[in-house]
Amino acid sequence: MSRRLILAVETLSRACGAISALLLIVAMVIMCQMILMRYLFKSPTIWQTEVVVFSATAAIFIGAPYVLMKKGHVGVDVVELLLSSGKRRWLRLLSSLLGLLFCALMSIASAIYVFEAWEGGWTTPTITAIPLWIPATPMLVGFALLCLQYVVEIIKLWHPEEEPAPTLEHPAPAQRDDAVLHPQPLGDVK
Repeated sequence: MSRRLILAVETLSRACGAISALLLIVAMVIMCQMILMRYLFKSPTIWQTEVVVFSATAAIFIGAPYVLMKKGHVGVDVVELLLSSGKRRWLRLLSSLLGLLFCALMSIASAIYVFEAWEGGWTTPTITAIPLWIPATPMLVGFALLCLQYVVEIIKLWHPEEEPAPTLEHPAPAQRDDAVLHPQPLGDVK
């Protein structure tokens, strides 16, 4: 059961990473179109700025579960490097539980905001007047999926044997602990 949950959530996180990349490509293409329209053709841009900002913001929130899964977030590991592997595991478990708590609270707050924007008919204060629930929904989705990824991270820390075996489709995460703790001297490279 746990192994299937891990595979399902990690597959969903990979899909979120792909969607995030597509959103960034959309933002980049529209930004280039906006520059061409404004400076080459001297034509006004109306909707482009909002779409670029909302696409890039959605990419951040929707891509967050993938970043967590790949351990791609920026972290300060000075304290972690001073601990033994057992204590390091407990520290990671505690930080994952705190991350899950934060993301759960942000999911609830985001859901309230999306609901109020929907019910209140809130729009952006621009000429396009985009309904605010549209750009706010990726925040809700991102935090909800981040909660799922944190649950998976907690399961993998609590029961390391439940982690699925690496396959071509689901490769093993990079092990950076050994490289950081036991770096190779430059003269001993073979």
